[in-house]
Amino acid sequence: MKILDILAKESIIPELQGRTKKQVLEELIDALLQHKPHLDRDRLMTVLLERERLGSTGIGDGIAIPHGKMRDLDQLVLSFGRSTQGVDFESMDGKPVHLFFLLVAPENCAGIHLRALAKIARLLKNGTVRKKLGNVQGREEVYSIIQLEDEDF
Repeated sequence: MKILDILAKESIIPELQGRTKKQVLEELIDALLQHKPHLDRDRLMTVLLERERLGSTGIGDGIAIPHGKMRDLDQLVLSFGRSTQGVDFESMDGKPVHLFFLLVAPENCAGIHLRALAKIARLLKNGTVRKKLGNVQGREEVYSIIQLEDEDF
């Protein structure tokens, strides 16, 4: 599986406008809805906020990977957003988050969900990739960077 197998171009936000965790989650959900319009926006927000209550998905180094599972979904879906300013996402390291991947999985597939999370984390562990994604100008550029790095896995 490649990241671009689950990330559609229309689900990429080169510059998030939100300044709070909830606002960013709303934008990332709206980006998913561009590709999967049948998803229940309110239910997805509830799922994500419940997961955030268990512990922040801000993993440090300016990265957050909010995620959850939905019953009415047939495959993994992903959206990406970048915040130049950074957002307080209650990250483990206490620093603002700049790069967000929102992953939603079907309720009954734990294995693939965990593999996708690991793959995204591995991609973002690379400081060069984080820096490139932090300096993008548009959706196409984000897509190209991920496409190039996706080949390496």
